[in-house]
Amino acid sequence: MVRTHAYTERPHRDRDDWNNLKKLSPFLWDYRGRVLLALLCLVFAKLANVGVPLVLKEIVDALDRPETQALALPVMLLLVYGVLKLFASLFNELRDALFARVRYRAMRHVGNRVLQHLYNLSLRYHLERKTGALTRDLERGAQSVSSILNYLTFNIIPVSVEFILVIGILFIGYDWQFVVITFLTVVVYIIFTLMVTEWRMSYRLKMNEMDSQASMQAVDGLINYETVKYFGNERFELDRYDRTLGIWEDAAVKSQTSMSALNFGQGSIIAIGVTLIMVFAANGVVQGRMSLGDLVLVNTFLIQIFLPLGFLGIVYRQVKYSLADMDRMLNLLETGPEIVDADNAKDLLLKEGTVRFENVSFFYQEERQILKNINLHIPAGQKIAVVGASGAGKSTLSRLLFRFYETSEGQITIDNQNIAAVTQRSLREAIGIVPQDTVLFNDSIRFNISYARSDATEAGIIKAARKAHIHHFIESLPDGYDTIVGERGLKLSGGEKQRIAIARAILKNPRILVFDEATSSLDSHSEREIQKALQEVAEEHTTLVIAHRLSTIIDADEILVIEHGEIAERGSHQHLYERKGIYRTMWDLQLQEEY
Repeated sequence: MVRTHAYTERPHRDRDDWNNLKKLSPFLWDYRGRVLLALLCLVFAKLANVGVPLVLKEIVDALDRPETQALALPVMLLLVYGVLKLFASLFNELRDALFARVRYRAMRHVGNRVLQHLYNLSLRYHLERKTGALTRDLERGAQSVSSILNYLTFNIIPVSVEFILVIGILFIGYDWQFVVITFLTVVVYIIFTLMVTEWRMSYRLKMNEMDSQASMQAVDGLINYETVKYFGNERFELDRYDRTLGIWEDAAVKSQTSMSALNFGQGSIIAIGVTLIMVFAANGVVQGRMSLGDLVLVNTFLIQIFLPLGFLGIVYRQVKYSLADMDRMLNLLETGPEIVDADNAKDLLLKEGTVRFENVSFFYQEERQILKNINLHIPAGQKIAVVGASGAGKSTLSRLLFRFYETSEGQITIDNQNIAAVTQRSLREAIGIVPQDTVLFNDSIRFNISYARSDATEAGIIKAARKAHIHHFIESLPDGYDTIVGERGLKLSGGEKQRIAIARAILKNPRILVFDEATSSLDSHSEREIQKALQEVAEEHTTLVIAHRLSTIIDADEILVIEHGEIAERGSHQHLYERKGIYRTMWDLQLQEEY
């Protein structure tokens, strides 16, 4: 028997920011040429930027000299000064323009990869997920990729390059005190920022957690709008939403007040460093070891370093926050799927469409057995029905057939091929389903019907709608097939949604059909109309019908009665009726309900 990986959600662990950053490199590799050019532009911009104070020093020194011919010299220097400023701006803009494609392409690829991973995760994960919180995590995670690349390219790397150039110039042309004070000021600033920011991270993480939870609660409440209204629980929903936002508010206030303390500490470090540098520079001018131009040069260098360094604290915090957001997204990528194709999986080869359940058992937890030793044979072109009380395990059969779950024991085969040994895509292409709970996309009726086949023609869509007895209803709508059905199809009745689902299954025209209580939302008149259409559709298909209304499966070739996860009775309608067992009891009860 072919086995698949168990569903594993990665447990919470300490973040590995460096490893997370390394995971971004594949997204940048496609545009490595652009990245290199952008970095070259960055270096040229910083060289021009550092050259500006050097030229300014020469201009000041030239103007400070008493020689008359010196007045002609600053003209050329002023032109060089202007050209350097122009080049600094030009290369900065070129860097931004070149890196824009890299940045947004990486954001696009990350978002696409995460969504693809979510589609690959199995049904169990999606039944347990919290949609609102997941949506917020994905939104912040994708944005974090752009933010990190933005901060690295436009803040951290430029400041580092400029700092190295300035330190080099000070080391070559001036006393060692200037290098030491500048270096120590920057190092102390960075250490202080790192330590305090790490302390403040807990507040930001709490804000993110509460933000996601509040979003989840709001989305969950709005999705279940009718249920909220049925029970008059608007105040209850608002109260729990407000309680979550209250915790978020407390964390946000602590985050803001601690940021003020951080900003004051950073300002104090910079003030001390600048003051010491200016004292040494002024003393050098007084003693004649430095010119007035040197004083201007050192002061300008300090401004160029410490102004962006002042923002570096904010940038560092934002990078840490972005890394935290990205970590939640990357942690999601490490959640393992429960169902994966076998290494040597091949496409399903359909011949007749014969389906077999061979000694199939299934449980979510060992103490809660859902199905026990199910043996079911659906010959090609025949119709097999499964009935039973709610919770008996009927719908689980269809989920196992689609391989949304793996059987705990036994196997399911189609044309003698174990479905666990074929690709999931080819398996699901061979099966069509009309589910009990039909959920539609918030799009047009045309889109929802054609979702079965993206290449469907208008004539094909209309033909499927006619067979599902929904065409005339659609035509009566003001926008016809362009009518938007609303979130989860809430603008339509249950019966209308089910008929659209039937039309979708008809349009797909698969070899194997599953009707999971496909007429449960229809009135008796509509059910009779649909039943005839379903019979026509099922004539040339292998069909599994999971039924609640027994009147819909009288014509089935075989009927299975499931009780407590086991097959209690099986046979034709007439045989089971005459047996006077569970099926006869269910039949009589439904007759009493109808009359």
